[in-house]
Amino acid sequence: MSAPHDQQATHRPRIAVTLGDPGGIGPEVVARALADPGVRDAARWVVLGHEGSWRRALAMVGAGEDPPGIEFVGERLGRGVRYGSMSPDPPASPDAGSGECSFRAVEDAAAMARLTEGDPRRVRAIVTGPISKAAWSMAGHGEHPGHTELLGSLLGAARVGMLFHVPAAGRWSALNVMLATVHVPLTEVPGLLTEEGVRWAIESGARWCEGIGVAGPRVAVCGLNPHAGEGGLLGEEDARIIGPAIAAARADGVDVSGPWPGDTVFTRAYSGAFDLVVAMYHDQGLIPVKLIGWDRAVNVTVGLPVPRTSPDHGTAFDLAWRGTANPGSMASAMRLAARLART
Repeated sequence: MSAPHDQQATHRPRIAVTLGDPGGIGPEVVARALADPGVRDAARWVVLGHEGSWRRALAMVGAGEDPPGIEFVGERLGRGVRYGSMSPDPPASPDAGSGECSFRAVEDAAAMARLTEGDPRRVRAIVTGPISKAAWSMAGHGEHPGHTELLGSLLGAARVGMLFHVPAAGRWSALNVMLATVHVPLTEVPGLLTEEGVRWAIESGARWCEGIGVAGPRVAVCGLNPHAGEGGLLGEEDARIIGPAIAAARADGVDVSGPWPGDTVFTRAYSGAFDLVVAMYHDQGLIPVKLIGWDRAVNVTVGLPVPRTSPDHGTAFDLAWRGTANPGSMASAMRLAARLART
């Protein structure tokens, strides 16, 4: 294990970064992000994961060794078991050993966040590299569909949600998107939407915006159906569930409006009319996020006791170890984690 050398940087938050699946692009994008002094100096980074993949990624980006001030952890917290032993030669495809490696690294990052105040190993935030849900299932961890659900369980959160943040760029405003439902089949979404659930997404997303400095966030809520139901002609969930949730959140003091048609509201938000959009299902929110911010969007878990961010992309096995992985989204995730850890 290598240790930080910059003793003057102890005021910067200590943040865990997991490499994700050792056969994917996670190790490379973390190494490339840390090659940027602006990212590297934003926090005291603790990198957890497969040592072989980490060393290979460092060599690929021309670093050769751990960047200055970076601590690398290649074995399980307090167990003496190396992550690399779980997958000695990780393939660029879903694999049980790689799934076990990436899963255990997330467990240990959460354990570091749970350490008591004053423990020098404690971290103030977690950044997670992309994992393969198929690999987690192959490793016997299919009960957790992804990071959001696993970290909610490990960190004792009563409820967690998924939010995406696209930083402002040029004349375009930042775009924040909160999901009312997450990793569920599209056919199940109407049955899972409840007035209470939509209200929670509205109010939790608004609080998160306030936490990053948005005063009185303006929230727009998407309808579920085309044209937000067209007055009941194209579906009744918009009026029966979403409308009352909006009214309840407004009564609680949130500046919220809708339901708005999902095909127009994101352009208005990106142009500055809204600070947050609440989407009813995964692809309704993620298509606009990835269309405009594929190389800088950040996934945020709302409801945890510590900040957690990640890039908005997956393992990209088809791009792994070609030396062409774009680190933009990972760099954005690391910058945002450092910002949140200081608030």
